[in-house]
Amino acid sequence: MADERAYPDEVADEFPRPPREFEDGEGRPIEVRAWEGEHGPGDDAFEAVVEMYVEFDPADRAQGVPPVGEQRIREWLENLFEQDGYDVLAWDDDEVAGHATLVPDNESTYELAIFVHQDYQGAGIGTKLIEALLGHGQEHGAEYVWLTVERWNRPAVALYEKVGFETAAAESFEMEMAIRLN
Repeated sequence: MADERAYPDEVADEFPRPPREFEDGEGRPIEVRAWEGEHGPGDDAFEAVVEMYVEFDPADRAQGVPPVGEQRIREWLENLFEQDGYDVLAWDDDEVAGHATLVPDNESTYELAIFVHQDYQGAGIGTKLIEALLGHGQEHGAEYVWLTVERWNRPAVALYEKVGFETAAAESFEMEMAIRLN
């Protein structure tokens, strides 16, 4: 096993790879694209991600992320995008509607985090974003993915279960969920 976490024995089905285009529940055309790391501060794509997080509802923050304040957001994103993880963005024209990331623990294990801007929540973007992220991870050899979620956050738990995550541990107010990709 990759680490001390409990992972499902069965490998998940293949997930769709980015790019993906779809119409969300509000009728908006959304494109999910992989972040390839060629962008940085000052670049239009990077600035669009920063803008999404600057406008992000503080009530939707969990476990201290995303950070508060533009400078802290920039530093966090620069650090995140420099790691050997995987990121996908949901775009509504030139506006970022959501971001999902696989942050590396080691060469085969990743932690998942997802953020959907409050103006786009409840429209099916989170599901497509996670599926594309997991497909991107599968394509590049990611083996295990885990996440933590507050157990009272039923919409998030239902979303994770829908795409194939299983409960790995349920401690106090948080649940750990996991999936095996390869």
